[in-house]
Amino acid sequence: MIIERVVLNSRPGKNGVPVAENFRLEQSTIADTIQAGQVRVRTLYLSVDPYMRCRMNEDTGSDYLLPWQLSEVADGGGIGVVEESKHDNLATGDFVTSFSWPWQTVAILDGSLLQKLIPQLVNGHLSYFLGAAGMTGLTALLGIKEKGHVAVGANQTMVVSGAAGACGSLAGQIGHLEGCSRVVGIAGTDEKCSILVQEMGFDAAINYKKGNVAEQLRELCPDGVDVYFDNVGGDISDTVISQMNQNSHIILCGQISQYNKDVPYPPPLPPDIEKIQKERNITRERFLVLNYMDKQEACILQLCQWIQEGKLKVRETVVEGLANIGAAFQSMMSGGNIGKQIVSVSK
Repeated sequence: MIIERVVLNSRPGKNGVPVAENFRLEQSTIADTIQAGQVRVRTLYLSVDPYMRCRMNEDTGSDYLLPWQLSEVADGGGIGVVEESKHDNLATGDFVTSFSWPWQTVAILDGSLLQKLIPQLVNGHLSYFLGAAGMTGLTALLGIKEKGHVAVGANQTMVVSGAAGACGSLAGQIGHLEGCSRVVGIAGTDEKCSILVQEMGFDAAINYKKGNVAEQLRELCPDGVDVYFDNVGGDISDTVISQMNQNSHIILCGQISQYNKDVPYPPPLPPDIEKIQKERNITRERFLVLNYMDKQEACILQLCQWIQEGKLKVRETVVEGLANIGAAFQSMMSGGNIGKQIVSVSK
């Protein structure tokens, strides 16, 4: 059977900015028959995420991420429909997902590595299982629960950077749902800021490309910052940390501003900011959602319940066609998305 797939065409270099041309669309073939335990799936949706930037390097700098190989098919979060099954628990027509879904139109996969999806849990929005009801939502919810120390009635202020991205837009809403009294987002356009306040229920939002961020932060967080959900690192984070309270907490989710630089993870803070962190006893621990997989099921059900009740608003930026996945990745890495960046491969 002839299929289309996307492979890694070239590496951007450790300090390089990724471009669409780092990926290549090509035709390939898969077997016409499947073996016992296998399923043939048609790909519906693929996810592109910031962590994939690390996989473009020869060395990912991480012990849990394997690099993509040149001229080999790329992979990541994906959702598809079963077209043929020789696996006992999966039938034709079932919707399934995997964290290591190949970037191709049709694939033959080991059925035991797939998770069956129930569309009704997300009001039929299957792609939400790659975002708000998937790894992204888990990262936001578990990050806040495990590292945020949010307590109802404690009158805490949370700041979220990268707030209009997939994880940030959920984290701010979950901060409110878990008990924060004030949530302020930081994003890169006026449109993103207005969506955060009008749609996502943030109390305020700062466009970091306009005006003085430190001044705006002082004005919008008069009692200082108790919890900081850090999606970006770099200068923005240094500004937020300098306004954090004694015994406050940083949820170290991602460092997108640092991903194209050859620095360790988490990147070290500048000496003056590190001094503030130590003096104020601010926690800043690496957070890895994979360490909390025993809590995955309960958290996914909680996220689905919030989605069904309309308490968690979900935004997606959808690009059509496998051929455009490289451009979608490039756009997402430079802030072109609002909410989760999804590639729709087939209907």
